[in-house]
Amino acid sequence: MTVYTVHEPRPRKSETATDADRFVFVRDGFYVWAFLLGPVWILWHRLWLVLLAYLAGTVALQAGLWALGASGTVKLAVGLLISLLIGFEAATLRRWTFTRRKWKNLGVVVGEDLEAAERRFFDAWVMRNDLPPQPATVSPPPVMRMPAASPEVIGLFPEPETRR
Repeated sequence: MTVYTVHEPRPRKSETATDADRFVFVRDGFYVWAFLLGPVWILWHRLWLVLLAYLAGTVALQAGLWALGASGTVKLAVGLLISLLIGFEAATLRRWTFTRRKWKNLGVVVGEDLEAAERRFFDAWVMRNDLPPQPATVSPPPVMRMPAASPEVIGLFPEPETRR
């Protein structure tokens, strides 16, 4: 089962509520394309600040390794580790960008694939939105009762004592 987070964009100027077709489902897990083609994947998803930080960090790290006189193997290993990090954290980077753009996180849904997750989410969403608002009721606090005394009590205090 795959875990998805659901994000709702802000309504457009002419809308009172966001169209459900614009909701985005972000899969949790490893993104192969983000690992293989990190900057291209970042551009594809329009993560501008992430791209800027990626380029600045990668250039600074490679320049530091060059200044230290690191071998080509070390530089390649560091580049591979950065790509691996981008592959593992791609979903987190997308969620961070949605949060920064003031998108609303509607929750988490689990499904076999994206289609099943969408169906499951929208079924629950429609049921939740079709219910009339419930009036607020005040319920009495639950009554605490002592359990009936049993002859075989296990513990340090076999019989309850009353306070004086």
